[in-house]
Amino acid sequence: MSQKIAYLDCHSGASGDMLLGAFLDAGLSLDRLRGELQALPVEGYELRLSPYADQGITGSRFEVILAEQDQPTRSFTDIAALLASSQLSPWVRDTATAIFRRLGEAEAAVHGVSLEEIHFHEVGAVDAIVDIVGNTLAIEMLGITQLYASPLPLTRGHLRMAHGLMPVPAPATLEILSAVKAPWVPTQLEGEFVTPTGAAILATLARFEMPAIAIERVGYGFGKKRVIWPNCLRACLGETYGLSQDHNHHNHHEHSHGHTHS
Repeated sequence: MSQKIAYLDCHSGASGDMLLGAFLDAGLSLDRLRGELQALPVEGYELRLSPYADQGITGSRFEVILAEQDQPTRSFTDIAALLASSQLSPWVRDTATAIFRRLGEAEAAVHGVSLEEIHFHEVGAVDAIVDIVGNTLAIEMLGITQLYASPLPLTRGHLRMAHGLMPVPAPATLEILSAVKAPWVPTQLEGEFVTPTGAAILATLARFEMPAIAIERVGYGFGKKRVIWPNCLRACLGETYGLSQDHNHHNHHEHSHGHTHS
């Protein structure tokens, strides 16, 4: 029995917004996602999905629009407590917490402090919580049992952050991805194309390898930058194929977190 899997083509990097945009473009219902996110005790945002075209390719652009720009900074402990108190499914809650822990531990390592001392400035705002929980929900709602990802573009340049100018990839992004030995390929592009949030989602949930996959649907999630190629992340959704299907047959599970989907 084949399993639902997804291959993420990250030729132009990865961010939480691009990944969720790709899942939505591949057929995930925005209304259903919006409804599921109500299980999270967070307000002051709305979700926007717009058709988007870039250099001849059409897809979707997903954005989290904040009602007030001045969102509170939150510690990892605050975010873990917020997720624990939510009505989300245990798998979504645990997975989203693990993604935030990866982010927090990377920031702590870079700054030379403990996890408890880390306050999420760039990622602590509501948009990161929505991106991380939203992508975790998307994987559950689409019934995906395993994510696979391509190598990532290694860019250069500098990025203005709360702490001042930082080299790209951001130190936390490199910390997160080096821990899982994620593959990078050099590119001439300048600027941030893999965000810490995107990195944490991939490091927690994806294998950096190409699967044997029978592709059924492809979604294009676009980023904000205009570059020399269409700036999108492609999510290829399908089923395990051939040898991998036989290999998984005897230990097939409906989902690695032990519950089935209607």
